[in-house]
Amino acid sequence: MTGQHGTWIRQKERKILRLMAGAVLLLAAVWTLGGCGGGGAGAAASGAAGSIADEIAGTAADGTAGAASDENTGIGDGIPASAASGEAQASPMPLLYADQFSVDCYPDGSAVISVKESGRYLVLPEGGQVPEAFADAEDVTVIRRPLKNIYLAATSAMDLFAALDCVDQITLSGTDADGWYVEAAKEAMEEGRMVYAGKYNAPDYERILSMECDLAIESTMISHSPQVKEQLENLGIPVFVERSSYESHPLGRMEWIKVYGVLTGQEELAQKLFEEELSALAPVLDQEPSGKTAAFFYITSGGYVNVRKSGDYVAKMIEMAGGKYVPEGMGNDNALSTMNMQMEAFYAAARDADYLIYNSTIDGELNTLEEFLEKNRLLADFKAVKEGHVWCARKNMFQETMSLGDMILDINRMLTKEEPADEEMHFLRHLQ
Repeated sequence: MTGQHGTWIRQKERKILRLMAGAVLLLAAVWTLGGCGGGGAGAAASGAAGSIADEIAGTAADGTAGAASDENTGIGDGIPASAASGEAQASPMPLLYADQFSVDCYPDGSAVISVKESGRYLVLPEGGQVPEAFADAEDVTVIRRPLKNIYLAATSAMDLFAALDCVDQITLSGTDADGWYVEAAKEAMEEGRMVYAGKYNAPDYERILSMECDLAIESTMISHSPQVKEQLENLGIPVFVERSSYESHPLGRMEWIKVYGVLTGQEELAQKLFEEELSALAPVLDQEPSGKTAAFFYITSGGYVNVRKSGDYVAKMIEMAGGKYVPEGMGNDNALSTMNMQMEAFYAAARDADYLIYNSTIDGELNTLEEFLEKNRLLADFKAVKEGHVWCARKNMFQETMSLGDMILDINRMLTKEEPADEEMHFLRHLQ
């Protein structure tokens, strides 16, 4: 991406935040007066908010931000949920960045969540009845609130539940205690309020049934084990397949908190938390690009260099923080967000990068520069190594979805401060 284009994107980000600031009170009115259950004034406010969402979407016709648009409604099957329901007029939830889901809220407190390539989910309030229009709809999964015993196999969702203070609704985990980096999840498992119920592809059906599981939340990995999804559904357990990992924009991933706000009945809080994250980022997005380049990678066991593709959300975070991602021109020819390179090719593309960020998720966190250089001695010739600009991303980064704004702030501090204080950094550790 050229510097000129990067500056243009940052200008679009700033415009979106300015529009967002003007829409805060209006959006609050939507959820306070209408939410997923109000009518009258709430519906009117929703219509006005939709107009603002349309304007926001128009600021980024190339899809870099403001992904919400009319196309989001009925994302699951291409049919607007409001039209398919035949019920009262729906209030579409305004979205700024996410393009993998949409939500239509109804005056009776119900909502239809449509997830791209996953399906449609009818969320009913306590005591709510399935509308006649949905009674025979085989493509709609019914989810009944309140949820008390969720089986969570999609790890990226846990941090969003924690932000909503709803971890207590998850009593069954697809990740064991040692695999969690979200403190609320670790504490719940240590205290026995959440128990391990098997991985996504080998769940403990007996335990799940005995604990009266009322919803299974899966990532798209479940597509590799379709028999598991079928078995859970045969047992009467609705399965929600989330796609937050397919969001190419980091704030799009964070915006999935609105989905879990609907599932937990915390729509207003979800909106408030999302707005607070945008506000925290505003000062960084108002800064001019630093002109500094940064690479984000790790070395595989086979000696290859695994890098993020140019359209990936990590590359986007570096750009939002004021940097420029390298290597440039990494293709997006398939659904994978990463690709492997020979070390020689990576050396040619990134040896002059101003900063190197090592992704520790796969093979463990690094504590010293020497540990980093042991990965491949050719790294010693990189400009960033010689200038002392090597950092390590901690393993909790990919589980703490709601803290992606903190990662952007970390990268900005790395790029703009000579020696950021350790206590300032949430995800990045300086290797010396």
